[in-house]
This record gives sequence, C-alpha cells and structure tokens, in this order.
Amino acid sequence: MSNPVPASVSKPAAASGVVATRWWWVRHAPVREDGGCIYGQKDLGCDTSDRVVFEAVGKILPRDAVWYASNLKRTHQTADAIWAAGFPKPAAMPHEAAFAEQHLGEWQGMNRAAFLASRPIGSHWFAAIDEPVPGGESFMDLYNRVRGAIERINTEHAGKDVIAVAHGGTIKAAIGLALGNQPEKGLAFTIDNCSVTRLDHLASDGHQGWRIPMVNQQPWIADAAHAAMHQPAGPEVVQTKLA
Repeated sequence: MSNPVPASVSKPAAASGVVATRWWWVRHAPVREDGGCIYGQKDLGCDTSDRVVFEAVGKILPRDAVWYASNLKRTHQTADAIWAAGFPKPAAMPHEAAFAEQHLGEWQGMNRAAFLASRPIGSHWFAAIDEPVPGGESFMDLYNRVRGAIERINTEHAGKDVIAVAHGGTIKAAIGLALGNQPEKGLAFTIDNCSVTRLDHLASDGHQGWRIPMVNQQPWIADAAHAAMHQPAGPEVVQTKLA
C-alpha cells in the first residue's frame, strides 16, 4: 500500500505525446446485511455511517473526474456517502453493468467462511479463474466484461480522470489487466471496502500500457477507530496455544 496521493498532485507530467487516462477505483462500503453469506450480484445495501472514512477518501480523489458506478446499489450508496461528506457531486454518474461483481450463481447465500474453508489452501478467490459457477459466471467472464468496458471508456474519455465505484472482484480484474492481461495475478491483491486503487492507462502512437501508482489505499487508516472497513474474505485462522 502506497502513501496517499493528494488530488492537487494527481497528474504527473507524461512524456510528450502520451495520453494518460487515470482510473481511481473505489470499492463499495461494507455490507452488513449478508449474514456472513456469499452475495455476489445480490443487490444488498452497505454501511455508510462512518463519515470520517468518506471524508478521507474524498480528499485524495480528483475534483474534475468522470464518474461511473456498477448497477448495484451498494456502489451508488458509497458514492452518495462521498458526496455527503463534502466532495462535489458530479453532474452524472452512469451505472455500468459491466462493472458489477461476479455473478456467483448457486453459491450466493452459502456461508462464506465455510465455503472458502473448503477451497484449496492458498486460493485467492472463490474458484479458479476459468471455473464456471453453477448458474453464474467464471472470474474470466467477469474479467472479459470489465476489460471491454475499460477499453471503451479509455477511448471515450482519453486523458481524463475516471472514478469508478465498484466491487472487489471488479477491481481485481482491472489490476489483472494493468499487469499485462494477467487476470490471475490481480486476484492476489487485497481490496478492502472503501479503498482507492489508482491505475493509469498510457497511450501514444499506437502503443499503450499501464502504470500502477497505488493499490488498496486506505487514507483513514491512521485512526484505528475506523478499521472496520476491512472484512476478511474467508475464515479467520486463530492460533491457539496447546495446553
């Protein structure tokens, strides 16, 4: 995790002829009504009661950005909380269905800890990237739709700041793309609720690539009172001392 990047210095000089499109990914606020179960694309609400968190997030986001959110309400609620904490509300925020979380089909509603405990040790996600979920998607399905939307928006808003309020899986997919089209590498990153991840797309004369200024930035973290934005994805392992 890198140090916060103030919005006032968020646009480093690019080489002559290089167009930099800066993506600011924000994961939605914590879901408290899931009952400890997998929710995937279930349209659950989130907890936006900690104003300090949203004030801190707003301080590192650029003011003149294009905004997007997924089609699930927890991302809209998170954006509303950032604006309510003093960030200027944009004129529009399109709801991009391609940025929704992975559809976890028949696994949605299952106990998350028990399910993940049944997966191979070292797994970073619910399943292998190409494993289709019964009645849902594989991570590669998610990756391909996220990649398509990013490429389209890079063309439509080249050279701008783009704030996208989305989901853990979505942001992991975006990181995999930035790492050179390696979706499995993106899964190794932790993406906490309300965290900010910055990915810059660079294009020049038929060439393009990415740089990664920061991942999982949590600008509120200096105060332990606001640490509840971290929700372990799997069962906590507690070491117990033998008698």
